Amino acid sequence: PNPVPDKGKVLNQISLYWFEKMANLVPNHIVASDVADFPTACRPYTEVLRDRSMVVKKSEPLPIECVVRGYISGSGWKSYQKDGTVCGIALPAGLRESDRLPSPIFTPSTKAEEGHDEPLTWDEFRRQLGDDLAEELKQRSIDIFRQATPYCEQAGMILVDTKFEFGQVGDE
Repeated sequence: PNPVPDKGKVLNQISLYWFEKMANLVPNHIVASDVADFPTACRPYTEVLRDRSMVVKKSEPLPIECVVRGYISGSGWKSYQKDGTVCGIALPAGLRESDRLPSPIFTPSTKAEEGHDEPLTWDEFRRQLGDDLAEELKQRSIDIFRQATPYCEQAGMILVDTKFEFGQVGDE
């Protein structure tokens, strides 16, 4: 009932910021983000599109989500309380809610079309994507998390966890 003013602009600019910061780690699908570089057919809509849109390469989204956790909280905390694990990963005993983990952990999930995403074990993730792609996505996700953490800390924020969605462009 209370829309966020310029929400589209804010979300688009946050995405562009992180795509730029992580370009050294993972290629992305952005072709243009400045409306001056958009196709001619877009010119009549320049003011509507400015700062809230981008031109991208068509990609095929992968049917999973890559979650990296640096702290034990949320659904990870609930899982840890039950059996000391998160997505099948055993964690040290004695952690308290919101403790920083010794190192970031990779906890993939399904990408549900309806309802909630479901956690996947590493073996389930590998079966869905194949060993090579699964390992590549895990490593890229952890690398992005590690590179993003200092940016957040410099801004006075804690990067607790994050979720990445990857896709494939053409033969990539």
